[in-house]
Amino acid sequence: MSPHFIAYSEAFHDVTGPDPRFFTLVETNAHEGPVYVRDEDALYFTTVPQNVEVPLPGFQRVDIKRVSLAGEIFPLPAEAVTTVRANANMANGMTLDLEGNLVICEQGSKTEPARITRMSQQGGAVETLVDQWCGLRFNSPNDVVVKSDGTVWFTDPSYGALQGFKDAPLLGDFVYRYDPRSGMLSVVADGFDKPNGLAFSPDESVFYVTDSGAIQGPGSYVVDRPHHIRAFDVRGGRHLANERLFAVVAPGIPDGIKLDSAGRVYSSSASGIQVFEPCGDLIGEIVAPGVANFCFGGQGNDTLFILADTVIWAARIQAVGAARS
Repeated sequence: MSPHFIAYSEAFHDVTGPDPRFFTLVETNAHEGPVYVRDEDALYFTTVPQNVEVPLPGFQRVDIKRVSLAGEIFPLPAEAVTTVRANANMANGMTLDLEGNLVICEQGSKTEPARITRMSQQGGAVETLVDQWCGLRFNSPNDVVVKSDGTVWFTDPSYGALQGFKDAPLLGDFVYRYDPRSGMLSVVADGFDKPNGLAFSPDESVFYVTDSGAIQGPGSYVVDRPHHIRAFDVRGGRHLANERLFAVVAPGIPDGIKLDSAGRVYSSSASGIQVFEPCGDLIGEIVAPGVANFCFGGQGNDTLFILADTVIWAARIQAVGAARS
């Protein structure tokens, strides 16, 4: 097996299959929010924040970009990557809604409010879904997932203030559920230090949230603060109960999190992507140092697209991603 795949249990072979592949997709600025769109055979993502002096000194900018995956010759040339939305209000996590539109976590800045937006795949028009709770502005929305009933679940850690591109927070570091039909926004979990990635099990009966509180700002790591994944039971499709520790992730922190169709949990770490059984046992790892976030995709939904700031890697495996995670 390739040295990029490390098995800690025989069960990991059900993930990789007999002939997994790991390869460079394209060298580019790619940090967060990977979303694969099957109809386009394309991957959307957000870039590493870049310091610019406009409109303010020290202003940070993030773009939303797209890479076309047509063909099987890799790595792709740089021109395969195009900018979809420039200066996208510090966009971070993204997902697709039930109609195939991009749902985006915009962290905001000191001049622009944070918000959850929807960008039409037909024309690229952007509309605000929600931008406040009880009249208070969000901190810096980080990651988002859309449930099969169309509700939007997202995390809102206060990293923007810690990283200096937002003012002091007005809210706690909460996890939210937003219903676009009723316009109702609810806090569904409030016990996190820095809630980050989130995902549902394939049947949506379990909800997972990563806590990256061990990192409080650039260059920091506080080992006795959270670097773990917590799980909840989902009651009535909208409430969380029975909170419990699922797994502690080391080295580093858990950021992105996804599930496969068998309910296995995939989490980023400092060394790569760690893979856990539904019971929480670590069974293997895909070595990809520097990974920030990742997603399942490809025409068979059996490829992991892995973002590591300067490069997008791909790992083609036997396991298939959950339809919604």
